Amino acid sequence: MGGNLHVGLAAIGAAFAVGFIGAKASEAVGRNPGAATPVMVQSILAIAFAEAIVFYTLFLVR
Repeated sequence: MGGNLHVGLAAIGAAFAVGFIGAKASEAVGRNPGAATPVMVQSILAIAFAEAIVFYTLFLVR
């Protein structure tokens, strides 16, 4: 039961992080449209790192 709780909390945290990153990236592009490509690259990397936390939890807890 404890492992399932950890994986669930990590998944919820990653979902909030991805939403927050996406919101801030679109806000940044709205403020400066010329920086769309660098913002997109950085946000994709940040989203990948946020999602990796779920996989670390999934493999380490089980």
